[in-house]
Amino acid sequence: MTRNGIHHVTAIAGNARRNLDFYARTLGLRLVKKTVNFDDPGAYHFYYGDAEGSPGTILTFFPWEHAAPGRAGVGELQETSFRIPQGAVGYWMQRLTAFGVERTQRFGGTVLTFRDPDGMRLALVGLPGIEAEPAWDNGEIPGEFALRGFHGVSLMLDKTEATGAILSDVFGFAEVAREDGTVRFQAAGTAMGGIVDLRGVGGFLPARLGRGSVHHLAFRAADDAAEAEMVRKLAANHGLRTTEQKDRNYFRSVYFREPGHVLFEIATDIPGFAVDEPAEKLGEALKLPAFLEAHRESIEAALPVLA
Repeated sequence: MTRNGIHHVTAIAGNARRNLDFYARTLGLRLVKKTVNFDDPGAYHFYYGDAEGSPGTILTFFPWEHAAPGRAGVGELQETSFRIPQGAVGYWMQRLTAFGVERTQRFGGTVLTFRDPDGMRLALVGLPGIEAEPAWDNGEIPGEFALRGFHGVSLMLDKTEATGAILSDVFGFAEVAREDGTVRFQAAGTAMGGIVDLRGVGGFLPARLGRGSVHHLAFRAADDAAEAEMVRKLAANHGLRTTEQKDRNYFRSVYFREPGHVLFEIATDIPGFAVDEPAEKLGEALKLPAFLEAHRESIEAALPVLA
């Protein structure tokens, strides 16, 4: 089965407790996995999403307490947007006042832009007809106002053509609109995470990775075979090679730099976040990959306190 769209977005945060409070309480996302950075187990890796941790809803963070701030520029994922019911716009305008929320219009829709406590650029897009979609209940935000997964992402690039060709040929997106220098690509039949906007801004300084920056953008592959076919197309049609496949416990991934220098990942939908804990208990316990389990005591002692 073809499953197109965004799988997840991974970003860099500062203080872990502050990140958890903002995304789980202020934005009302579910913490679906609490683990560590597999390459730096002294730091957490938080995964936020909907009730099931569905692809197209997952925003993840590496919280590094002393990370320097990032710098906006070309070659980065500039903004991550979530879907909200059109009737929830007023509620979120009030709730996000302290985070510099502003209301604007894009591609004919209402968009609220703001920043998280580390400066990461976020947006909420008001959409009609999604009120009946299921939403995670965090016990504070009424269900009719809750987030309904990703709307999409915006990339700031020097040039857009080569990146757009990969979106179309490899990831199943198609150009659907243009507005003020931004080219919109959409994955047909994908409600959550189906939008990628490419903004061409030649001549800007390159982005610098840091706190408040997005580390990488992951696209969906239904399974290993679908991922392998994407890897084949990248090499045959675009001259790009990926890393070897890496097992991330909840999905299997390959990585590559797209022509605009943004780090892209291809992640399988399988096995999902319930592979190591029951669905009703997602995010409650610290989960470690098998190769780190023997070091649990020292890892837990080194991690920041969240309580």
